[in-house]
Amino acid sequence: MKNKLTKTNFIYLTLVAITFVGGYFFLRAAYYSSEQFPFTQEIILVILGTLATIMITALLLNKQTEVELRKEENIKYLDLKTQIYTQFLDQIEEMLGKVEITDRDFLKLKAQTHKLSLIASERFLEQYRHFLSVFMESSEDSYFSTLDINKINDEIAKLCLEIRKDLLSESVSEEEPITRKVSRLILGNMRALKKK
Repeated sequence: MKNKLTKTNFIYLTLVAITFVGGYFFLRAAYYSSEQFPFTQEIILVILGTLATIMITALLLNKQTEVELRKEENIKYLDLKTQIYTQFLDQIEEMLGKVEITDRDFLKLKAQTHKLSLIASERFLEQYRHFLSVFMESSEDSYFSTLDINKINDEIAKLCLEIRKDLLSESVSEEEPITRKVSRLILGNMRALKKK
């Protein structure tokens, strides 16, 4: 699509250049042939100005359309990311609330892992690997103890930091990274919720 738009822009620019160059030579010839009729020269200038304006306007509208389409794609992609991250967190919450983890729960987690691999940032995926190792180790007996839940919640807090970074990097400039204070607060919130 981008190639097509660039090609279209090139065509419009070429048409504008041809119009201006051709118009110059035409005006020059018309000027010398109609020296006694200045009104004819003014009509020719108006026509050439109108053609140039139409071509420049078409070029600008084309570029604006391209920008709007890119913006819409980014919004849809950000919505998709948010939806998949939310599904993942809901699924983990559901699994932690169960008395016993079944094979079906692990199948759902595998499917969710595939979804995450489609949209997640590299840093999230690295942290997710740590989460999975803790989660799988904690669920070996198909039951989550309080200690297991605390370890998993620590890993979820780290994942939430990466989710936040990933989503914010899509919507704000890279100049606004997550501060250390925000990171400490998120991790501290999870520590405060640990059961003894």
